[in-house]
Amino acid sequence: MISVDWCRLMAAYNSEMNRRLYRAAEAVPDIERRADRGAFFGSIHGTLNHLLWADRLWMSRFAGKPRPPGSIKDSPRLIEDWDLLRSARAEADAGIEAWAAGLTPAWLSRPLTWLSSASGRETTRPAWVTVAHFFNHQTHHRGQVHCLITQRGVKTEDTDLPWAVDLPALGIG
Repeated sequence: MISVDWCRLMAAYNSEMNRRLYRAAEAVPDIERRADRGAFFGSIHGTLNHLLWADRLWMSRFAGKPRPPGSIKDSPRLIEDWDLLRSARAEADAGIEAWAAGLTPAWLSRPLTWLSSASGRETTRPAWVTVAHFFNHQTHHRGQVHCLITQRGVKTEDTDLPWAVDLPALGIG
């Protein structure tokens, strides 16, 4: 099972990687950020939208709140305006870090049940498994965006976990 410290570490890493990725994406002209490059969700902009949509979806499940509007099919078009997308991402990341700061081992070990739109049925998994998936999903799609950005000739910042996060600030390590 994962730990509360691991979740806090991954939440901080997620925030930092998103800041770095969005800074790099700023160097890509808007028309190129929106161009379909054959990724799962088409473009840089579309993939970043999908990632925000999925993070909001999982956070609603973790908090036991209603599902946010939209579907996976619509997720690449969640927020059309680049500046609004960037600000929504920063807001979501702050929320993820606050959520991780309040986690307990008991919450991680309990079952999590939700209605899966993908399968059309109620699904139950250990909460810690869904949290591991949540952070893994972020890394997966950020990797796609990283590739699309570097294909445009833009240099990105380092993504290595041991150097990207201030461990003492988190009280870890």
